[in-house]
Amino acid sequence: MSGIRVRRRRRLREREVKALFEEIVSTLGVEPFLPGEMVDRAESTDFDILFINNIAEGIVYDDKAFLTVRGLLRNRPDKLAVTVDMGAVPYVTNGADIMGPGIVDADLAIQPGDLVWIRDINNGVPLAIGEALISGDEMKEKSPGRAVKSIHHVSDKLWKLNEE
Repeated sequence: MSGIRVRRRRRLREREVKALFEEIVSTLGVEPFLPGEMVDRAESTDFDILFINNIAEGIVYDDKAFLTVRGLLRNRPDKLAVTVDMGAVPYVTNGADIMGPGIVDADLAIQPGDLVWIRDINNGVPLAIGEALISGDEMKEKSPGRAVKSIHHVSDKLWKLNEE
């Protein structure tokens, strides 16, 4: 059992799918699913989960649609990315918030409150998603303290939901 509780899963209507599709395209610049793919939405404790062809590839957090780590692995956007050094990777993959000194690059378009994705410097592989606490400019300056609040990471409950 993964430990995440999924409730009220329902198939989305075409106009709901279109609205989510357009929001993700405008936010990340990638097409998260193809026309005709099944998209379901379910509630969990912290956010809503978007199932694309029965795989949890998206979330809706604070009324903002975004891709999960699996969705990011499938689509690989360039927008809203925060790159961390390899020393931060073990902490990020265990769910720690991202601290300013570990950041080596960040999208300058990032504003506080935006959903962002975290990748490592060597491979560019998505490790986590989170909510920006400071702007992209401040992240590049390596200001001390928390820069991104972690929401979902590799090997967490949402990641393991797809392995059942």
